[in-house]
Amino acid sequence: MNSMPKLPVAQWVESVTDQAVDVFSGLFNGIRNFSDGIINGLDSLLSAIPAPIFILIVVVFALWIKRKSKQWGLVIFLCIGLLFVYNQELWPEFIHTLSLILVSSLFAIVLGVPLGILMGKNDVAEAILKPILDFMQTMPAFVYLIPAVAFFGIGVVPGMVSSIIFALPPTVRFTSLGLRQIPKELGEAADSFGATGSQKLFKVELPLAKGTIMAGINQTVMLSLSMVVIASMIGAPGLGREVVSALQRANVGTGFVAGLSIVVLAIAMDRFTQSFRSKEEE
Repeated sequence: MNSMPKLPVAQWVESVTDQAVDVFSGLFNGIRNFSDGIINGLDSLLSAIPAPIFILIVVVFALWIKRKSKQWGLVIFLCIGLLFVYNQELWPEFIHTLSLILVSSLFAIVLGVPLGILMGKNDVAEAILKPILDFMQTMPAFVYLIPAVAFFGIGVVPGMVSSIIFALPPTVRFTSLGLRQIPKELGEAADSFGATGSQKLFKVELPLAKGTIMAGINQTVMLSLSMVVIASMIGAPGLGREVVSALQRANVGTGFVAGLSIVVLAIAMDRFTQSFRSKEEE
């Protein structure tokens, strides 16, 4: 037997969690109510659009972004895929999932870009943030559900919070990478023309790093989407709940249809974010 005394790490973590819940319960409730309002508001807004009109808007938007390349594969796929989701009577679940992904991705981007700027322009910040990001990316996704449930209970908000944490690192890393890849000569040229720090950042550095930043945003959106099924295990609505329900009942057909609907959404969001990236690089 191992003679080394066991460190009570689990008890320490539970104690810290319990104290945080007691001390910051008001803050957590405020975040929960605020997040609930945003997600439910977006969900209601998107749900108010009739499905055929929504599909038409998405197809027209795809036509617009592909008008120069004349690659109609995405347009045809979106038309068929979205009609398939509507035909299978999964449209409300599709909208729930889309709302959760949009809000989670937005918060992850709003948090990630400033952190990436700080990391890209400050070596001390990079030394501090890099191991934290490594920890966030290597931690199994299921583990994020535990503190999310402890702080926010069951529902869509803990699913959103866990999605934000899981999807945050790519935006931070790619923003930092984009800024550090900018040739020093360009920064020196901006300084020689008397540009202030903010002018140099917003008019020179960020425009030059947009392509790399958009690549990070694309990865953030896809990681947020990958949490759909996992978040449904703690009460988040949407297509993920259909997959979990099918798994619990061993209903292969229902699970396949729900999974295929998630694939349609994933490909659509991936292609849209990639198209924005390509526009920035043109």
